Amino acid sequence: MAEVVRTRIDLLRHGACEGGEIFRGSTDVALSELGWQQMSERVAQLDGSWQRIITSPLQRCRRFAEREAEQRSLPVDTRDDFREMHFGDWEGLAHDEARKRFPDEWRQFWQSPDIASPPNGEAMPAFCERVTRAQRDLVAEVEGKHVLLVAHGAVIRVMICHWLGMPMGAMTRLSVPYAGLSRFEIFHQPGRPDWVQLVSHG
Repeated sequence: MAEVVRTRIDLLRHGACEGGEIFRGSTDVALSELGWQQMSERVAQLDGSWQRIITSPLQRCRRFAEREAEQRSLPVDTRDDFREMHFGDWEGLAHDEARKRFPDEWRQFWQSPDIASPPNGEAMPAFCERVTRAQRDLVAEVEGKHVLLVAHGAVIRVMICHWLGMPMGAMTRLSVPYAGLSRFEIFHQPGRPDWVQLVSHG
């Protein structure tokens, strides 16, 4: 029997950011002091056996990833396709303000996120395709390794739905808190589909 190869990928969401609870999306804002603390405390709880760190290009992910990579003497790669989705007219708005200004679009987005999109924002089907394509490429590239991916809430929700075979419309039901971590293991065996297991989440 061919040997089974295991890949382990940890998905870490960025921490709290400057500016409070707003739709950031493609807006490049920095982590707050609390955000740095949240992420530092989270990675301190892990075994830290990563061989590589991957990150979104936005600074709320990238700066922490670069610091961790430097401290651990690890390579770090920035991947544009793991950036957060662009929220269009909601960018920079507090969640309550967006809901008041765009009540119909807001309701459609949270009820059917797989087909609805923020007004003048990135189309959700295109966003999901961007992320899942990057996800498949990453798995093929790091087969047999343990890596950390530092990314965003919507990106991680799409990745979880894809790996678990859930409909993308379920993504808004997933809790992905600041500095939350989801660990996946992917098992590869020649001639068989990969088998994916969610090891931990939260």
